[in-house]
Amino acid sequence: MSEVDLKKFFLEQVRLFESFPADKVEKIVNLSRLTTYEGNEAMLETGDEGRVIGVMISGHAEISTTDKTGTRTVISQLGPGDVFGTLSILTGDPVSADVIAGNRCFVLLIPESVFHTYILTNPKAVALLSRILAERTRAMTADAGNTQARDVAWADDPYALSLITHAPGKVLVLNVGISQIHFGIYDTHDLGSDVHGIIDNTEPAAARISVTVGTQTRSFERPRFPITELFAVMQESTSLLGEAFAFHPQDVSAVGHRVVHGGSKFASSVVITPAVIADIEALSVFAPLHNPVNVDGIREAMKQLPGVPHVAVFDTAFHQTLPPYAYLYGLPYDLYKQDGIRRYGFHGTSHRYVSLKSAEVLQRPLGELEIVSCHLGIGASLCAIDHGRSVDTSMGMTPTDGLIMPSRSGSIDPAVMIHLLEHHKMSPDALSTLINTESGLKGISGISSNIHDIENAASDGHHRALLAHKAFCYQVRKNIGAYVAAMGGIDVLAFTGDIGETSAAVRSLACQGLGYMGIKLDEEKNRNLGNVADFAIISADDSPVTILVINNDDERLVAWETLRAIERNELILEMKEDQADAPIPVEISAHHVHLSQSDVEKLFGPGHQLTPEHELSQPGQFACAEKVHLVGPKGRIANVRVLGPTRKETQVEIAMTEQFKVGIQPPIRESGDLANTPGITLEGPYGSTAIERGVICAQRHIHMTPEDALRFRVRDKYIVRVRVEGERELIFGDVVVRVNPAYRLAMHIDTDEGNAANIRTGMQGYIEEIQSRH
Repeated sequence: MSEVDLKKFFLEQVRLFESFPADKVEKIVNLSRLTTYEGNEAMLETGDEGRVIGVMISGHAEISTTDKTGTRTVISQLGPGDVFGTLSILTGDPVSADVIAGNRCFVLLIPESVFHTYILTNPKAVALLSRILAERTRAMTADAGNTQARDVAWADDPYALSLITHAPGKVLVLNVGISQIHFGIYDTHDLGSDVHGIIDNTEPAAARISVTVGTQTRSFERPRFPITELFAVMQESTSLLGEAFAFHPQDVSAVGHRVVHGGSKFASSVVITPAVIADIEALSVFAPLHNPVNVDGIREAMKQLPGVPHVAVFDTAFHQTLPPYAYLYGLPYDLYKQDGIRRYGFHGTSHRYVSLKSAEVLQRPLGELEIVSCHLGIGASLCAIDHGRSVDTSMGMTPTDGLIMPSRSGSIDPAVMIHLLEHHKMSPDALSTLINTESGLKGISGISSNIHDIENAASDGHHRALLAHKAFCYQVRKNIGAYVAAMGGIDVLAFTGDIGETSAAVRSLACQGLGYMGIKLDEEKNRNLGNVADFAIISADDSPVTILVINNDDERLVAWETLRAIERNELILEMKEDQADAPIPVEISAHHVHLSQSDVEKLFGPGHQLTPEHELSQPGQFACAEKVHLVGPKGRIANVRVLGPTRKETQVEIAMTEQFKVGIQPPIRESGDLANTPGITLEGPYGSTAIERGVICAQRHIHMTPEDALRFRVRDKYIVRVRVEGERELIFGDVVVRVNPAYRLAMHIDTDEGNAANIRTGMQGYIEEIQSRH
């Protein structure tokens, strides 16, 4: 086909280009690549990275999926003029279906950059793509398989845990601490050449520096130096590994900075701006030793590398989903409201990575897992991760709270501190030293803060070493049990950190006696486990709960968070540029009930059908004339509206403030996610029914069509932050995006959330930030 014929074909037969002028079509064709596929050849495969969209010129093909039994389901047939690959290229997520040539196909492959520059800027083209996506989404929904589970099962990197990027470059990670600086250099196209460095300034006379790549390590000493010489020292030290691994600032494409405390301000990693730096400095009140030196590192790196994005990765961010009853201390409420005194939690990057890695290993969606993550290292903390959200964690306002740690005390009676002040005349500085560097395993054993030194001494019969070891393992085991109770179940128990990865004895004792919870350790696998390169499964074959050991690399995790934050920032900037801050209608959702047909008949009589009273904003949804009473262990809520149509399983949605009234504590969940939720009794005019599960507090969410999702640069299950204007402007975090062709654009919050900011139905919200792209 000649160039003239090709251009004519695109103008006349490809609906995507029917609104484009001829010169624009010619430019797109010239910037794209023509290729041929033979019959049964894969043009795209599930799990591929979406870097192109294809336009069929001749031949026929089909879009299809394959389940775990090998059964293939055809989603759509493709012929001349049809397009494929659009969903993946729009979201950056892996391809979720196969595109297989039926016979010889002639295809134009349009690169990602050309697609974004020329096609997404055409409103008619975007509208057509939305309709195509809607049709294919409906077809995939009709497929009996769970789409998300299928994506996870097939994609090589479903949660983007790899550091590979489309464009080559190196990510520099800086963890600037009080006495040590850790750095990492990660080549996004050569993952085997990671360089790790430690600059130890604990000795007043000299700085001890070591750098490692693979099995090669080089160490030396030099005079201590100011932060302004950091980059020169990194170049000097990495050159000892050879030119191939030497640090060259011009190779850096992004810089990630570990920041200890983000307070309530930051719920995710963020691209650094002057305003972000000011916020980090203001939060130094909670981390006076750490945040200021973190900022020093940020300022120096931005001075040395002004032309690349810098990202702040907060230890506390992942835990911003904790409910108030989990993060509040038993102190006067004003201390929380005015001074921010509350539990914040730490090791958030590690716990988040563990949750995603667990989902990847099990090949199950993160949104259906209950995970207890045990980060056991120099600092030690546990985290309860319920369906992807941190709902409790053992560390508090500072990293000293929680478990006994190698040299930190963990939780102690606050009156002990008063006693030491009054009777031992200890100063605040002396108390800080005591609980942070002289306590924990070191304080109890009197030997060392190193778990292996303690285990060796315990083996030799050292009583205090044995006591320290038992106390540490007891607290880990006790908190595992507490978090299983908090979530109402467990699917994965994961160990990470220096102790979690290297101490078989700690893992064994932590799991001991938990078989009744479904936690069954394979002692032989555990005992024989060597160094963990990525992950290892150490649970028994018949264990209902999977027990994992996951390799922890702090600097690599910061690099990973850095790349994700930059991606989110690019998406939100594109969205704001295209939409000029497009509004989303906000609606207040009061308590209500969705009933199964069997429960309808139990409550209102045999054969009863729900009576529509008025339509709701979402198409096909309606408020019914029927009402029921909710009866819990403590009390009741009368005249709760039933919404239709009927569902497969009954679901009750109440506000947080109503929990106490009925005497149950439902979790925050998406609609339909009812695993391990409490039950309740419903009373109607004909009779009553007691459901064993189904009561939730609905997670705030936005309903969108595929076309809306295209405009906002988001996808189903993305988590965003939304600013709602009004008399008391407020930003809501953890708002889940729900995409379906049958939806109408609206954000739903409950009555408690509406009352907090004096929000009324009809007000408008604006997406401020993409928190995560699960």
